[in-house]
Amino acid sequence: MSEKKKGKVTESKEEGNLQVSYIFPNGDRYEGECCGSTEGGVVRRGMGKHTSASGVTYTGEWHDDKMNGRGTLEHPSGALYEGDFKDNMYHGTGTYSFSDGTKYCGSFSKNRLEGDGEFTDSQGLVWIGSFHNKAAPGLKLKLSM
Repeated sequence: MSEKKKGKVTESKEEGNLQVSYIFPNGDRYEGECCGSTEGGVVRRGMGKHTSASGVTYTGEWHDDKMNGRGTLEHPSGALYEGDFKDNMYHGTGTYSFSDGTKYCGSFSKNRLEGDGEFTDSQGLVWIGSFHNKAAPGLKLKLSM
């Protein structure tokens, strides 16, 4: 983050973090907290918002210059992920809403559906079960009564 940046840096009173606003050479933008790294640069840490030049926006927690913790990732297509991140990946519990209106709520591991979850299809039917990447053998229809 410290190599080719434009923007302003202002001090924040919390935990020694700085409040920054950066515009990267590729057009990406970051507004939020950061701190000095052991290499002498600046890394994102704390709460912040990163918007890519292509319109993908992440708002949430950062650690070691990566999306780590709780956050929201919005795509220009309308797809949206809300949940846990680890090392820039969906990891933990979250909800992924697809642009076609379908939705998955449950466990993620390294950007993959992994573990117990619920999938809501385009007709509003909810399917529950265990998911493993793209496979979900034995899903059961959740009945609304």
